[in-house]
Amino acid sequence: MQIRHHRHQPIRLHLCSRLKTAKLKIKDGGPNSFGGPWFPHLYVSLSQLHLVALNSPLKGDMRGIRGADFQCYQQARSMGLTTTYRAFLSSHLQDLATIVRKADRTDMPVVNLRGEVLFSSWMSIFSGNGGTFNPSTAIYSFDGRDVLSDPAWPEKLVWHGSNAVGIRLTTNYCEAWRTADMAVTGQAALLQTGRLLGQHTRSCSNHYIVLCIENTYVGNTHQRRT
Repeated sequence: MQIRHHRHQPIRLHLCSRLKTAKLKIKDGGPNSFGGPWFPHLYVSLSQLHLVALNSPLKGDMRGIRGADFQCYQQARSMGLTTTYRAFLSSHLQDLATIVRKADRTDMPVVNLRGEVLFSSWMSIFSGNGGTFNPSTAIYSFDGRDVLSDPAWPEKLVWHGSNAVGIRLTTNYCEAWRTADMAVTGQAALLQTGRLLGQHTRSCSNHYIVLCIENTYVGNTHQRRT
């Protein structure tokens, strides 16, 4: 029996009832999670949430949470990513767990830019273990650099402003991410320890990693992030 192949018909894999499509523009030459090269335009259709770092470290003055959100949005768009990204930071209006919409909190893995799993789900980060993950799984910036090995981030700490279960710490989030005053403090995590919600209190004058989480949640009109 002769099997006919339709040369121009795309193969579609239905991995989940709810699919997300992201167009990633990634530098040539780096290996992907399957050991092959990265391509400049990679289409990914997976039910997952990407956790990505901004392309440079920031002090505590980010022009508020909306300023940090805007940098996540802007850098994602510059790389051709069409889904919404929000800063992985607590604010005076919300805790970390509520950044991702309810429908996506329990059934989607949290992955890095290459699709490698960091957490089994969004809510698993806030289960009480301080957001434990395997530190050998890289966290990449939007322009494809590993923040744990790249010298652009000399301090391997990430701002979050929360306790170990993601609840906002109003005395330790750099005055709602509006100050870089040396005397004011923010809560951060040392990534080498494998805890995304590690508890390290540091001066807001430090330049640390800022993470962004993929998010399609449009927000409550009565609760603006400022």
